[in-house]
Amino acid sequence: MKKLLISMMTILSIWSVQTKADLNDILSKGTVKIAVPEAFAPFGSVGSSGEHIGYDVDVAKLIAKDLGVKLELVPVVSKQRIPFLETGRVDLVISTMGANPKRAKSINFSSAYAPFYSGAFAASTIEVSKPADLKGLKIGVTNGTLEDLEITKTAPKSAKIVRFGDNAATLSAFSSGQVQVLIAGNTAAAALAESNPSLDIVRKFIIKDSPCFIGIKKGNDDLLRWVNVFILHKKLGGDLNKISQKWLGQDLPPLPVL
Repeated sequence: MKKLLISMMTILSIWSVQTKADLNDILSKGTVKIAVPEAFAPFGSVGSSGEHIGYDVDVAKLIAKDLGVKLELVPVVSKQRIPFLETGRVDLVISTMGANPKRAKSINFSSAYAPFYSGAFAASTIEVSKPADLKGLKIGVTNGTLEDLEITKTAPKSAKIVRFGDNAATLSAFSSGQVQVLIAGNTAAAALAESNPSLDIVRKFIIKDSPCFIGIKKGNDDLLRWVNVFILHKKLGGDLNKISQKWLGQDLPPLPVL
């Protein structure tokens, strides 16, 4: 019985060491393991050279640089994000994760570091800053989406809403000039801008906001505080704005602070 208890205590001790990921532990081991999107461009995906690239990857690289440690990227799909954090397979989750009360029961969240939203996009010459300004304009949106539901409720009656069967058709309609205003997610608009460098497309207003937060394991309070200082520093210094411009083609909008 005594040997069994000793064995169990040893296993628990090893498990606790493996799952520790507070600031001092990361600094001591000299490596930070960060979960990033496996295949969700432009936040995280495999580039042509086989290296992982994207908004979240660039933020992860900045964190490792400021910590002064090596970076180990761990590509994940959505359902792996919280379990990998809880079991110590990663120290941080930077993977387009929204904060909500249910998730906050399991993990802690930093302040927001990236925008994720549905918005209205149009050429820089079109004066639009709110739904009421859409009067008389031809608007393209994918049928049955969240964006469709929201813009249908807020657009003036004189606006002509043209609904397309899928995102590809909606994006094509805007780039070809069939519609004047694109209603879509910021990632879709960013992908369109990247594939058409000469296309004049800017964000006019946000329809529904769902920014991204960094996930941190419960109990790692020093790491949480450090990450929040990091985000503040990179916002004030313009680093996050540069990443937003690079991957989303837009200036960083105001983001919530927790």
